[in-house]
Amino acid sequence: MAAPGRRARAAGLVSTVQRMTLPFAIIAVVTLTSAVAAMSLRNLVHCALCLVVTFGGLAGLFLQLDAQFVGLAQILVYIGAVAILIVFAILLTRGSEPPQEPLVTSSWGTGVGVAVLGFGSLAAAILASFVTHTLANPKTDVAADIAVKSVGEKLMKDYVLPLEAVALLLTAAMIGAVIIAMHEKQK
Repeated sequence: MAAPGRRARAAGLVSTVQRMTLPFAIIAVVTLTSAVAAMSLRNLVHCALCLVVTFGGLAGLFLQLDAQFVGLAQILVYIGAVAILIVFAILLTRGSEPPQEPLVTSSWGTGVGVAVLGFGSLAAAILASFVTHTLANPKTDVAADIAVKSVGEKLMKDYVLPLEAVALLLTAAMIGAVIIAMHEKQK
């Protein structure tokens, strides 16, 4: 018979999993649906907006897993910078629409095969990993002790010069993209 402490921990884990199941399922369905839409829609602007929803869903999953730094970085970097840059690039550089091609082509079979093979190898690696066995054993559960505040303090104190250099580089790249797009439209 199991020890009372072990049963209480197992019951606590089950109740936590039950509480997380519905929000996780909703976020996962929204994320997967928007990812499929981003790959299959014809309009580039709609694809980019679906990509923004996908990035938001991934951020929600990270936040739900108590990975606040990764979730907020996902929001700031991917939604706040990359996705908006993609939308601006599409809107600035779009001239005429390319000819429409069929949605399903002969290369889809190869792509699906590669995706299934990649998913299978990742799933096998995760299932064989020591991390999954460690998480199953409550005695070896170690909580990560990193907070968003400490990462922010490091960025603003120790790494402020590289952070500013990256910001200037990204600004210069955006200005260059706008100038190139403007020169192409004038021709």
